[in-house]
Amino acid sequence: MAEKNANLPKYTVCMSVYSGENPHFLQESLDSMFRQTHPCSELILVCDGQLGDELNSVVDEFKRLYPDTFTVLQMKSGSGVGGCANAAIKRAKTEYIVKMDSDDIALENRCQRQLELMVKKPQLDMCGAFIEEFDSDSSQAIAIKRTPLTHREILEYSKRRNPFNNQTLVYKKSAAIKAGGYSKFRRCEDYDFVVRMLSSGAVGENIPEVLVRYRVTQSNLERRKNFNNTRSFISVRWRIFRSGYSSFVDFLIPTVAQLALFVLPKSLTGKLYNKFLRK
Repeated sequence: MAEKNANLPKYTVCMSVYSGENPHFLQESLDSMFRQTHPCSELILVCDGQLGDELNSVVDEFKRLYPDTFTVLQMKSGSGVGGCANAAIKRAKTEYIVKMDSDDIALENRCQRQLELMVKKPQLDMCGAFIEEFDSDSSQAIAIKRTPLTHREILEYSKRRNPFNNQTLVYKKSAAIKAGGYSKFRRCEDYDFVVRMLSSGAVGENIPEVLVRYRVTQSNLERRKNFNNTRSFISVRWRIFRSGYSSFVDFLIPTVAQLALFVLPKSLTGKLYNKFLRK
């Protein structure tokens, strides 16, 4: 593990995992966070139910390697990403919280770059970055998913879509608590969380650099065509519209696009996503 940069604040990494996830992906994701040039003070892994032998073997190995830094929280099955995130926020001892998904890979300088920006601009409550999508089988890069950079651009973009790549989000614990933490939505909870953060006065910015590699598998496309995912997608945007944050047109356009992803055949779904929704 690299030595801490004394000029940067301490931070906590929050990650959740459930029994259906790939043990190798979890290992790579955890390893990428423990190899940061500015290491974390604590990494909290929240288990949504019992994991099974293979995933537990990975967890046990990291407990052995990082006994003073690696914390495991056990939740009842079905707690969901939002419930797990709230448990981690409550447990975190630091003001800065770094979100990480259990199947993605962070570049070694990810946390250093993001905390450098938040120290330089103390008015920021959250920070994100670009991601590089890569094929899980070949490890080849597919595309870079860019996000709006300035707070003003983020506010405008957020009326229809998440202005942050959620795998890259860093935020202040105090701002998350002020916004009420994560909601009970089963899908799209990250977008809902970001909008409520912005609605409560949080200031955000994105770094125009790739800092996380996002793993693309066949299940990614299948989730976009999943009925529960589609229903949550629409429900979250309806709540945002009803709150007065966005207009009906802002609600309608992404809803129609999501419904198209749901009903169209897979051969067209991928093309639609690549042309309109990856940007």
